[in-house]
This record gives sequence, C-alpha cells and structure tokens, in this order.
Amino acid sequence: MQTCSKCQTQSPDSAELCINCGADLKVWSETAIALKQLQENERVIYVRISVAQDCCPACRQMEGAYAKDSVPTLPVEGCSHVNGCRCFYQPVLEAIYP
Repeated sequence: MQTCSKCQTQSPDSAELCINCGADLKVWSETAIALKQLQENERVIYVRISVAQDCCPACRQMEGAYAKDSVPTLPVEGCSHVNGCRCFYQPVLEAIYP
C-alpha cells in the first residue's frame, strides 16, 4: 500500500493517483517524499533499498545501495507479496558526525 502525504489515505501499490484526493503518488506518496529528502541531503552519499526478510523475488532483486540520482522508485513494480511492497529507503551517510 502507498500512503498519500497530502491526505494520508492508503492506495494500492498499482495506483498512480491517490484514491481519495487524486494526487500523483509518484510525487506525493510518503516514499517519494522520503526519497526526495534523501537526495537533497548533502550528507547522504547513497540511498539503500531495504527489504523485508520474507519479500518477493522482485523486491529481493532491488535490494542494495544506489547512487542518489539512480534510485528506483517504490513500490517495486512487479511485487508479488500478498501484503504488497514493504520496501523502504535508508540513507548511507558519508559521515555520521560533523
């Protein structure tokens, strides 16, 4: 499920628009907002896609760290898990302390 950051409504992974307010989920989903914030953060050098232990093969294939300008979008296209895509972004930092 995708959560719209504008109205907090959950939409299916396959939805391109929020089922409540019609927002473009490629821009306004919580994961899209999180990715944009990570990409804008100077301390983040890579963005990691983390997956659940019991994820589907499509999600397992996406697991790993990516350059900030080439991170795949979530949810993973082709995810076949019964609960939908549960992948999330994590920052990889150059330095933890200033």
